[in-house]
Amino acid sequence: MSEKNETSVHDILTKINDNIWEVPENFKPGMNVPGRIFVSKPLLDLLESETIDQVANVASLPGIQKYSMAMPDAHLGYGFSIGGVAAFDKDEGVISPGGVGFDINCGVRLIRSNLSEEDVRPKLPELLDSLFDAIPSGVGSKSRLRVNDKELDDIFMHGVRWAVRNGYGVEKDLSHCESNGMMPGADPSMVSVKARKRGRPQIGTLGSGNHFLEVQYVDKVYDKEAAEAFGLKEGQITFMIHCGSRGAGHQICTDHLQKLTQASKKYKIPLPDKQLACAPAGSDEAQNYFKAMVCAANYAWVNRQVIMHWAREVFESFFRSEHGDLGLDLVYDVAHNVAKLERHIIAGEEKEVYVHRKGATRAFPAGHPEIPQDYSDVGQPVIIPGSMGTASYVLKGGPAALELTFGSACHGAGRVMSRRSAKRELRGEKVQSKLRSEGIIVRATQPSLIAEEAPEVYKSSSEVVDVVHNLGIATKVARVLPMGVVKG
Repeated sequence: MSEKNETSVHDILTKINDNIWEVPENFKPGMNVPGRIFVSKPLLDLLESETIDQVANVASLPGIQKYSMAMPDAHLGYGFSIGGVAAFDKDEGVISPGGVGFDINCGVRLIRSNLSEEDVRPKLPELLDSLFDAIPSGVGSKSRLRVNDKELDDIFMHGVRWAVRNGYGVEKDLSHCESNGMMPGADPSMVSVKARKRGRPQIGTLGSGNHFLEVQYVDKVYDKEAAEAFGLKEGQITFMIHCGSRGAGHQICTDHLQKLTQASKKYKIPLPDKQLACAPAGSDEAQNYFKAMVCAANYAWVNRQVIMHWAREVFESFFRSEHGDLGLDLVYDVAHNVAKLERHIIAGEEKEVYVHRKGATRAFPAGHPEIPQDYSDVGQPVIIPGSMGTASYVLKGGPAALELTFGSACHGAGRVMSRRSAKRELRGEKVQSKLRSEGIIVRATQPSLIAEEAPEVYKSSSEVVDVVHNLGIATKVARVLPMGVVKG
């Protein structure tokens, strides 16, 4: 960060405590609420002033409640910062695609096993090759699964229920997905022909960018009770899947952004940034987008479910055991690009609000009715991925989340270098070689993808996680370290 930017960031923000910094309501004309940025001092020094501008811009949208927020991994995004959280009153607020992003329901799922690091380490190269061959990845990758329009409608409507019904998983997988792998309110008629065409061949594909399938081992347990509830213990093999709604979600966002751009003008909503296109939450334009967004969210859950199913088959074949004997159980699946209608206590009153989480993970505490019954006593699993060479974390939702962040936590490490800069400054082959020397094998369709996602282009996942842990938003349960990565 430049000295000029550092000075401006510190001049703008008011320190609430070591991990909460406020953007005052008078920072920009039109702000309806203050901004809240959840960062430690080291992370604050990495924050772009443009990200603060985006937090302030979101604070100017109609019906926003309490604060416009940014999580500790926040960085510049489209309209909303990545890591942005905002809740809008159901009756007086808005719905904005910029608060969800183009990769609708990009999310993460974690699968446990009965295997140990010693079982897998000697066979890791061959296992990675098998996973790489089984899971289509890369730009424009196409699946070996093909669905027709009727099946696609079923996926849009019923999410993971469709996958399990068609043999891609087991019944228990449903309860271990956020929203049981299916948000209600989908309307496939709101999905364009172009979005359908892009979505049909891509179910069960990783895609590109920061998406991955990672083989890991549990390095450290912090909370024994929660770890036991999640089925995690030190030395155990896990694998993690990170991807979203692929071309279908991107096209759905693109289609409805155009309509909501016109709607912003129609409803005379003053926008400090045209990327914040929105419409009143109850309007036809906003509801049509929301219904299509739900279709994309349900599609994304199916995408991760099918990838998990094929990965389970690879493990079964490789270790010559059924997935039940291998203990390949889904710990949890969380979305981190989605808007949801939720009930929250605001100023002592329960209200329905549309919570937009863009690069932010839901983090509900113990006892919340929307988390699985077998996790009710400890809290919702919150899965925070690292970056190929760095630790990922499993946390549990804490009671402070509902008070501070509408039940939201960070979603990853957060970039500090653009993909273009990474490709210019780094060489994928060298990054791959360095990681291999550290015992981490990376398979990718091309070396440039490894350069774009090198560990050094991200913030410290440990530093990011410490912020939400110290605030009680989501507290640490276990740390997992990478062994092998299949990149999109």
